Amino acid sequence: MISIIIPVLDEEEHISSALESIERLNGEKEIILVDGGSIDNTVDIVKKKGVILLSSQKGRGHQMNRGAEIANGETLLFLHADTKLPDNAFLEIERIIKGSENIGGRFNVKFDDDRFIFKLIAFLMNWRSKLTGIFTGDHAIFIRKDIFKDIGGFLEIPLMEDIAFSKKMKRGGRVVCLEDNVITSARKWKEEGIIKTILMMWFLRFLYFFKISPKFLSKIYYRKSSKRLSLLFFLN
Repeated sequence: MISIIIPVLDEEEHISSALESIERLNGEKEIILVDGGSIDNTVDIVKKKGVILLSSQKGRGHQMNRGAEIANGETLLFLHADTKLPDNAFLEIERIIKGSENIGGRFNVKFDDDRFIFKLIAFLMNWRSKLTGIFTGDHAIFIRKDIFKDIGGFLEIPLMEDIAFSKKMKRGGRVVCLEDNVITSARKWKEEGIIKTILMMWFLRFLYFFKISPKFLSKIYYRKSSKRLSLLFFLN
């Protein structure tokens, strides 16, 4: 069985369609949603869907670890609320996990906007990921539960928990990059501007590479774009 763990926070606009898309997929599964303190109707919507609902401290690292603690599946799949799996997702995961040396992997990313710029961004994300073995949460990471425990799960940090986790996965065993696409939302790129978002993502990863605190980086990430530069230079 595959345990699908979805960290949520104020996802009332996307959670119903996300759950419906999972329920349509063939295969034995359990769906675990971990709420980080939503103040919209996310929790009320989820309660009507008959899936497992947990509460946790805010932060994807905390939330995904909380879901993994109670998961019954031999394989854990970590999915964003605005990302949809391909129809053959479970078959592909089973195929990979059955490989004796494989501990897990990730899917390719495709955006829900067919414009050329988003196709290019997705191509570069997937290419970089395959080249470096570093994944983001958008890639829908999956891993054997026993290996997840062995490597200590996600770091419970405010940002970059997916980057840190993929590095731990590489040390835990062989990781596979699937060519099948998950479809993820382009909403953040549209809301904040494509170029601004690209520059911000690369800038934050650059700082993280040089050991800048994830707590500090999260303050930049969650600030409005107009205030990020001033925060970077003046926040102690």
